[in-house]
Amino acid sequence: MPRDNKGITIGDIKHPASIYTIWTEAQRNAIGIYTVEIDNTNLKDEEYYNNTNITYAFGSGKVTGTYGTATAKAIADANAKDENGDDLDPVVVIKGLKTIKKEMIDSQCASILAPSDWMYVKAGEEGVSMDSGWKTWRASVRTKCNSMQTQIDNAANVDALSALFTYTTTDGVTSRPLGEFPKKE
Repeated sequence: MPRDNKGITIGDIKHPASIYTIWTEAQRNAIGIYTVEIDNTNLKDEEYYNNTNITYAFGSGKVTGTYGTATAKAIADANAKDENGDDLDPVVVIKGLKTIKKEMIDSQCASILAPSDWMYVKAGEEGVSMDSGWKTWRASVRTKCNSMQTQIDNAANVDALSALFTYTTTDGVTSRPLGEFPKKE
């Protein structure tokens, strides 16, 4: 018996937790307990959309929970407004999805480059040449970062932005349209 199943009191009658496992669906329905079926048709990725609360309806002997139409989150930055609709003073910028995703890419790029930053610093401080393989790889990481950010900027809407980050598998190869950072070999 699952741990989260608890007994229930209906009117003056307390039913044991076994009502959920031993009783048939018809027996539970006879005392007003119905299985809830959730319809996720309108449920969208919460990273990109604001979903509605579930609404419940009873009909044909069952309870159905459904989501309303999801609303896309803001893709562009916007200034926060006061109760009159005027920009706050000082201006407060609410980051849109494009800015959030570009900052994420910047952070990933910085994390990838950080372990080899000392080579760049040493080359600058001591006047020695940085290994050309490392130099080329670091440049390729920065180039890929810029390319990813351009793709993000060019996304026409939330669905296009989401698609950039969505992995698919074709012929056994998993990839995403945004691509990946180059690996140091």
